[in-house]
Amino acid sequence: MVPVPQTRPQAPPVLRRAPVQQRSAERLARILDACAALLDETGYERLSTRAVAGRAGVPIGSVYRFFGNKRAMVAALAHRNLDEYARRVSDRLAEAPVLDAYGAIDGVLDEFIAMKRTVPGFALVDFGVPAAAPGESEAAGEPGAGEPADEGASGGEGAGVGRGAAEDPNRLVAERLCALLATHLDRPADDGLRRKVLVGVETADALVRLAFRADPAGDPALIDETRQLLHAYLAPSLS
Repeated sequence: MVPVPQTRPQAPPVLRRAPVQQRSAERLARILDACAALLDETGYERLSTRAVAGRAGVPIGSVYRFFGNKRAMVAALAHRNLDEYARRVSDRLAEAPVLDAYGAIDGVLDEFIAMKRTVPGFALVDFGVPAAAPGESEAAGEPGAGEPADEGASGGEGAGVGRGAAEDPNRLVAERLCALLATHLDRPADDGLRRKVLVGVETADALVRLAFRADPAGDPALIDETRQLLHAYLAPSLS
């Protein structure tokens, strides 16, 4: 399989139905914006579909038109974050007057740090959903405790998009980044590069989390250590 850069927003598989009309797409965006803002205010465990509907200014049935429960809603937010991250990285790499392996690695890391600092909800939900709370279904399309199963869910446009299978968020990130790096650095996205990028993503994820635990804005010294490690590990494979 040869990865292709995916910088266009992808319809999250957790949507009950994909929006077809612009009005529906705008309503979905408002729902996800409200979800992100409430994650920062209340955390994941206290998040509810009813609170999101209230913040977004839509009927609760509009939320259930797209999502079976809050877990599916947060999964869609994570997919949107990944699309936005891929777009940012692609733009950053394309705008570089001269791009080498070190500049590409810096772009990948810097855009991740910038989203950690500025994007609502990203500190709690970047590219994956938090572990299920007690009594909450792990399945993104099944109603959780206290959530109606079918409110506003029947009929409508784009029905049957899917329930959303369990995914490894870092693998999804690595696949997107591998395709982008291979394209912009004009090198093949072979198995060796995919493996290297996956290890780099896993390592950076752990170290960036450590940096933001040490300092809510991201500890500069730990971020610099992360950058040096990625340069040493990834640059030879990207050059």
